[in-house]
Formats: sequence, C-alpha cells, structure tokens
Amino acid sequence: MKDADARALLRDLFDAALAAARPATCLAPYVDGLSPPKGRTLVIGAGKASAAMARAVEDRWTHPLDGLVVTRYGYGETCQRIEIVEAAHPVPDEKGRAAAGRMLEMVKGLTPDDLLLCLISGGASALLALPAPGLTLADKQDVNRALLKSGAHIGDMNTVRKHLSAIKGGRLAIAAQPAQVLSWLISDVPNDDPGVIGSGPTVADRTTFADALAVLAKYRIEAPASVRAHLEAGAAGKIEETPKPGDPRLARVQTVTVATPHRSLEAAAALAKSRGIEVLLLGDNLEGEARELGAEHARQAIDLAKRGRPVVVLSGGETTVTVRGTGRGGRNVEYLLAQAIAADGANGIWGLSADTDGVDGAEEIAGALFTPDSLARARAKGRDPKAMLDDNDGHGFFQMLGDSLVTGPTRTNVNDFRATLIAP
Repeated sequence: MKDADARALLRDLFDAALAAARPATCLAPYVDGLSPPKGRTLVIGAGKASAAMARAVEDRWTHPLDGLVVTRYGYGETCQRIEIVEAAHPVPDEKGRAAAGRMLEMVKGLTPDDLLLCLISGGASALLALPAPGLTLADKQDVNRALLKSGAHIGDMNTVRKHLSAIKGGRLAIAAQPAQVLSWLISDVPNDDPGVIGSGPTVADRTTFADALAVLAKYRIEAPASVRAHLEAGAAGKIEETPKPGDPRLARVQTVTVATPHRSLEAAAALAKSRGIEVLLLGDNLEGEARELGAEHARQAIDLAKRGRPVVVLSGGETTVTVRGTGRGGRNVEYLLAQAIAADGANGIWGLSADTDGVDGAEEIAGALFTPDSLARARAKGRDPKAMLDDNDGHGFFQMLGDSLVTGPTRTNVNDFRATLIAP
C-alpha cells in the first residue's frame, strides 16, 4: 500500500471513531425519548464533551430548562439557556472550583417534582474541582500534578480525587435529593465504570478513604500535610464516607452511558471492513505502561505481516506514562514512538494513536502517526529515537517529522484510539 493511502485510511478510521461519539448524534435518541417533569428541569455537567452535550440537549429539548456546565478551555459551545463555563484541565483552576461550588448550590432545594439532568464526560474530575471542607484548591492541584506524573491508572487517580472532593463520588446526587437525577455519560475509562467516569459525581462509590491512602503509598506520592490528615481522618471514621452501593439516598438516581470507546472502535472496524481490510479488535480496555504496550503491538504487527494480506489492528483504553525525562510526553505518542522503535522500519507497517478528545497529555495535539520510514527520517535529522523515548519526548519526535495529529477540540472523549495497519 502506498504511504499516502495508508495515512489517509488511518485518519479515516479515527474520524469514524470520533463521529460515533459526537454528542449531537449519540444524545439525540435519549433527548427525544425523555418526558418533561412536573417541575423544573435543571441541567448541570462537566467534562470535555459537556458543552457539546449541553448544546445537543438544548437544541432538541422544547420544554423549559436552565443550568450550568463546565468544560475545558477551548471546548465551549454557544447555548441560550445553559451557561457554559470554561476552566483548566488536567490541573484544576479557580474557575473550575467556582463553577463546581455554584453547581452544588444550584441543586440544593430541588423538589421531588424536579429533574436534575447531569451531563458527564471525561475531564470532569479536574473540572469539578471543589475541595472538601478543610482543603484548598492548591492542595488538590499539588496532588493532581503528582498523580499525573506517577504512572497511576485512572481508577487509582479518581479514588484519591473522590475523597478530596465535596462534589464527586456521589456527593452531587446526595445534595440534589429528593429530585429525580438522570445522568448521561460519555465514557472515557476502561470497562465504562460509571464510578470512574469523571469520578462519579452522581453514582455510588465503592472506594474508601483507606483506599485513597493506599494509592498515595503505592505511587510514593508525598501529599500535602492537610491532604494526608484529611484522608487519615476519613479512614478513622471521623469524616463521612462517600455514598456506597445500596445507599437509599441514591434511590432516585438513574445512570445511562450514551457513548463508549467500544462503540467507536466498532464504527472504525465497520469502515475498514467496508474497504476490504480484515480487522483484529483487541478491545477497548487496554492499560499498562504506554511504551510496553507499543512494543508488544509492534511485535504482533511483525508476525501478522508474515501472512501477506492487509489487516488493521484496533484497540482502545488508557495507558500510563511514568515520567522520568523532561520531554513533551503524552501517552499516545509515547506508545507510538515505542511501537515505531520496536517495528524497526519493518516494511508495510503504519500506526496511529490519538486521544479522542484532541489532547494527548497537556499538548494541544491529539496524537500522531508513524510510518515504515519514521526512524530513518529522524536519524537523517540527527536525532536518536530511543533517546527521545527515554526523555518522554514523543511529541517532540513526531512534530519534528511533521507527523503530529492535530484535530483541535473534538468536543467528545471516548479515550484513546489506536490503529496499526499491516499492508505488506
């Protein structure tokens, strides 16, 4: 296959995955099927897709509503009845804290006749940054930075976040009682656990203060003294736990996942098959160190190339990066650079890896592509691919080659998308 054709196919697969998770598309049947309550309809939301979700609701809902959602800077939408606030991600800022505080106040005083419609997507954990009593925004920022560098997977990160929050881990739903609470979720986590998506502000929490302390110990995170004191007080029963499964206060809460990584992978797979290419789907919940998974997938691709027919290998999930270097990381480019190094210029192997929210790490770059000649082109520029991987400089590597994938804000988020094309 020609290089230009391989690149175009990989980008088409990524675009098909994005299209399946667009809020305007995936929310439409749910909005159309929802009956208005006797009382008020209040919409609140958080996440990188939340503003687009709010716009999708507002465009189709003909009954009265109002509300507030908070999204990442640059991910806003124009709405007439729902206020949109933009705040920082992945490290929270004061605008996110203030928006979360306003939301918590807005849901208080709702009646049994009212409906609280919650629009939650990936990114909500950082955007709903309302510290628990006794903690500060600076405390949460410090812990968040440490977690992001530690290599902690998303479940562990959110276990800590929930127990430092006044709104996450089901606390928002408790505050909204006795109203009916309906949550529509766009999943960005492996296995689509509602308690992990955005740190589950409206769902029961299976984790504990003791679990949060264990996470800090596991990743050797030196948390501020106030944070450790708070978690230790909670573990000792001096602070109320997050609501657990079976809590009667959550009896009027309904949760629906409207878009998932698996559905996006299926959309990409359908497109590949329509073009006569065999598909190997590895699943949407792959985790682990990004560089290790990249090398594993390269070895698999080399074996598949021996069969002599085109195949595309698709996967999703959320890998981790243990930051040891000073480069411009990102788990997708770390995975892809390791894959390129392990493939070692093998003929007929291309790869794409990108975050469906358009942001890989803290960069305004979704991900990248590698080609059979990526390593050769880098060496011709006097750069050592292995040294750049050791420095966690995946973005630097692919940007140098002109192979970064820049989408701008996608206004959705169904985790990472990975496609390896083998066309010998």
